[in-house]
Amino acid sequence: MGKNIVEKILEAHKVYGGLKPGDPVRVKVDQVYTQDATGTMAWLQFEAIGIDRVRVPLAVSYVDHNMIQSDYMNPDDHMFLQTIAAKYGAYFSRPGNGICHQVHLEQFATPGKIALGTDSHTPTGGGMGMLAIGVGGLDAATVMAGAPFEITMPHVVKVNLKGKLNRPWVTAMDVILEILRRLSVKGGVGKIMEYGGPGVRDLDVTERATITNMGAELGATTSVFPSDRRTLLYLSAAGRASDWTELSPDKGARYSERIDIDLSSIEPMIAQPHSPDNVVTVKSLSGKKVDQVCIGSCTNSSYQAMKAVASVLKGNTVSEGVNLLINPGSRQVHEMISREGLASDMIAAGARMLESSCGPCIGMGGAPGSDQVSVRSYNRNFKGRSGTKDAFVYLASPVSCAVFALRGEIVDPREAGIELKASRGPKKYVINRSFIMPPKADTSAVRVIKGPNIKDVPVKEPLRDTIEAVVLLRLGDNITTDDIMPAGSKVLPFRSNIPAISEFVFKNIDESFSGRAKEAKAGGGGIIVGGDNYGQGSSREHAAIAPMYLGVQAVIAKSFARIHRSNLINFGILPLLFRSAGDHDRIEKGDRLVIRDVIGSLNGGRVFKVEDPTKSYTFEVTSDLNEREKNVVIKGGLLPFTRQGSEGV
Repeated sequence: MGKNIVEKILEAHKVYGGLKPGDPVRVKVDQVYTQDATGTMAWLQFEAIGIDRVRVPLAVSYVDHNMIQSDYMNPDDHMFLQTIAAKYGAYFSRPGNGICHQVHLEQFATPGKIALGTDSHTPTGGGMGMLAIGVGGLDAATVMAGAPFEITMPHVVKVNLKGKLNRPWVTAMDVILEILRRLSVKGGVGKIMEYGGPGVRDLDVTERATITNMGAELGATTSVFPSDRRTLLYLSAAGRASDWTELSPDKGARYSERIDIDLSSIEPMIAQPHSPDNVVTVKSLSGKKVDQVCIGSCTNSSYQAMKAVASVLKGNTVSEGVNLLINPGSRQVHEMISREGLASDMIAAGARMLESSCGPCIGMGGAPGSDQVSVRSYNRNFKGRSGTKDAFVYLASPVSCAVFALRGEIVDPREAGIELKASRGPKKYVINRSFIMPPKADTSAVRVIKGPNIKDVPVKEPLRDTIEAVVLLRLGDNITTDDIMPAGSKVLPFRSNIPAISEFVFKNIDESFSGRAKEAKAGGGGIIVGGDNYGQGSSREHAAIAPMYLGVQAVIAKSFARIHRSNLINFGILPLLFRSAGDHDRIEKGDRLVIRDVIGSLNGGRVFKVEDPTKSYTFEVTSDLNEREKNVVIKGGLLPFTRQGSEGV
């Protein structure tokens, strides 16, 4: 029987397990990379394991999120990341070198390899034909320490592309927005999206990377394209032709389902507030006033995207009512558009050029004004993520965004009267690795520098056999990690200080949460009740660590997003599923719930009886933990589990 691309890569890396959907499978990992917002904690966790050097073939520490240096905290974190990478044998990408996913695609991504990244948009590397998966920092730390990585084998979905894009005004961003429109933010949960079909040949690597990057918004484990002639052309231009290997599915490869997409039928699309799947055609919103436009992010900041934007802006002027911000994805991209005069065209048109970092995408600067409309070529538009709670954030392609900036309103770019020629990637990229510091052979003289804001990793006590705790919140569907742990310039600097960052948990939903959780902790702790797809969005493990620090013992939900579920397990919080979804509505904030025989139930039938003695009602919840996950939770989380040698590191 023929194998698909996912099966081929996993089979080549498998340590044990099966490839049947639902089976646990453990694999060797080729590459691990971190970014600074999650990396400080990941490296502190690696240090706590007690290994003298990273034990994966390639590890990279990037700095791209916490770039605003309004005080000592962010630069202290950067120095910590630089020195700990030097100490333990990792590459270090210096501040300003670019967004981790864009730089990794340029410098390290390799067909057929498996990469883990402490960011949910790690699947960007799938555009290169690799399995690139976003994980929590503790998962990354244990893999860097030599452990295999375990996933529950997802269903593999064939996304069959045919036809060609109607360039230049229809782009890869419109493709993934159309897929989100069809499938929703829950449509990829428990799945890997494998792209194929004749339409794949119409897309170059950076366009494929846009699609796999934003596959994270589907809730997919990852997304992957074949490695073909297009891949070879990109790697040759990047000076890495030797990294190329052809990779395609066998004839007769089987898939769990198939989705057909005709590229020629797609038109410019746009996601409305406040979800990436709230997608309509650009034409349907024609005439809507725009106050701010942001172009870039890890989704759409390649050289090709920047060149197209510059071509739209050249000789024109940004509307007087619009603020236009542009953040090229990497120093390499920024250098190339500067050498070619493209940056000058952007500046002359009125763009504000930002450094190569995540920036406005995570609320680190570039916030829109009160009640303003901001259109961005980014990947997420969750309410408040921009830094302004009452802003209305839309998502569209870079060229659509550029047209909106010139016109001051949303307009179908095909009808804007602007000429634009379709462009392809360069025959040769500028190759400048001076801002990537390679691993040191001799680390004996390296001292890890920790500023006063860097605190030790908190560790939870082992799982209790009886959980008696207060319901701190009852929430609806699609709660994001931004809802649980906000991003932004006020919060991100505390990523290496859990006591401080815990003050912000659920702050945008309930400002009293942290105080109530602390009170509940003294009396047994808290429980959070959620709906479907609880914890969607970012990989930020702080959305699990900080609630754990505040005494949260369990989360009961209708379903969980993959990465957040893993993070809850990694920090000893028990994720439980309603046996009957209707029980969700019976629970109220402030109820005191009791779950008895927790460990016995985990070791047995995985069904738990939950009771509220004061209201005299009971209901049942279940656990879908596999054997390893069960043991991790019982120990109090992955760090104590690993310290006891259970991971074999």
